[in-house]
Amino acid sequence: MFRFKCTSCHQWHEGMPTFGAEAPLYYHAIPAEERDRRCLLDSDTCVVDDEFFFVRGCLDIPVIGERERFSWGVWVSLSKENFAKFKQVFHEQKRSHIGPFFGWLSAALPLYPDTENLKTRAHLRDNGARPYIEVEPTDHPLAVEQRNGIPVSRVAEIYAYCEERAWRS
Repeated sequence: MFRFKCTSCHQWHEGMPTFGAEAPLYYHAIPAEERDRRCLLDSDTCVVDDEFFFVRGCLDIPVIGERERFSWGVWVSLSKENFAKFKQVFHEQKRSHIGPFFGWLSAALPLYPDTENLKTRAHLRDNGARPYIEVEPTDHPLAVEQRNGIPVSRVAEIYAYCEERAWRS
């Protein structure tokens, strides 16, 4: 089991850490004083100007030798049609048979080359779990890590970086 000492509370924790963004990058491109008028943001979806549609999901990365996966909480854009399908089945317990949905990653993940607008597929999961986000299998380091897994030392590197900088977006 992965153990880490939190740089915030200085306590030891067990379990895989996760980091996530509270909103898609595109949301942050809207001037703060205009967001209430132009954006509808909740914990799982975001709509900007009734034209751009985003859903929140988990970009899971296998950790070599561990049962738990490391997870980035990310946002991906969906077409208007796919967003409508997503919303239609959002509260259904059995929904994994619907999709997957193509999307563009709307996240700037630290310690990787540019991750914004990587091609993705959002796979719905059953029982209220957030969608699984699959990065297109390319040679981008994020895609390679999602395919091949990462060692625990990489998780520790990501954790240290994110905690030191209080990364959440």
